[in-house]
Amino acid sequence: MSIQYFLPQRLSSWCIRKLTRIRTVWFKNLFIKVFSKLYAINWEESKYSSPDDFKTFNEFFTRQLEADARPIAEAPVISPADGKIAACGQLENTRFVKAKGHDFTVESLIADPELAQDFKDGSFATVYLSPADYHRVHMPLKGKLLRTIHVPGKLYSVSLKTAAQIPTLFAENERYVCVFETEYGKMILILVGAINVSSIATVWGGDVTPPYGRVIDYQTYDRDIELDKGAEMGRFNMGSTAIVLMEKNASIALNEVLKEGSAIKMGETLYKLCNLKSESL
Repeated sequence: MSIQYFLPQRLSSWCIRKLTRIRTVWFKNLFIKVFSKLYAINWEESKYSSPDDFKTFNEFFTRQLEADARPIAEAPVISPADGKIAACGQLENTRFVKAKGHDFTVESLIADPELAQDFKDGSFATVYLSPADYHRVHMPLKGKLLRTIHVPGKLYSVSLKTAAQIPTLFAENERYVCVFETEYGKMILILVGAINVSSIATVWGGDVTPPYGRVIDYQTYDRDIELDKGAEMGRFNMGSTAIVLMEKNASIALNEVLKEGSAIKMGETLYKLCNLKSESL
């Protein structure tokens, strides 16, 4: 049994939130310098290049990059974040078929059985963000926000090792489900909470957590919230996972070079256009 079942998840995340927001200059500068060295942070791509430019460690952790640091690919769907592919593939009906034989359903992930039916035989890609990665999340393609679902849950680690140990990890952790209408049908972008993730935030609503949810919160949006491909949509204050769900659509397909463990950057190709040739010549 994984040790994750016994860790004080909320307390640990609360402590990390407090620690990463300390404004004492010598402390936060030392914290940033040690972290940067430990994880070999590339300061050249950061918009700000010194620990003194940040008021807290959290500002550094969610730092903005230079405008040209992440080129946006000429692809229908791009990666929403830097990280590694934890899993990707086709849905079998509404079931994820994960590595190492673990599986769960769209219904259990998004807590909306009716909406889940729109994703029958669709596809998905899961991007794991390590502490070393850039932690802002961007739009995989242009979309209009239709609704959000805040699903309360656990705060297990979402590392690749833990994902292999806990079969239904992403359907158990607290998560924020964002449903968009796009030119390729509905797209869902899910921000998954984890231990030591002190908060999840979006550009349209600010902090989603904390406070941590106790009941499922469904929200629809009457006002127009439309975000362009590559635009920032949210961020993780400490590391976590982003999941992209796409409806079945014959005109796009997952990038065939992506496999479990593949490194990927925000803006790189997640889906490609299919070559739909007419059979009648």
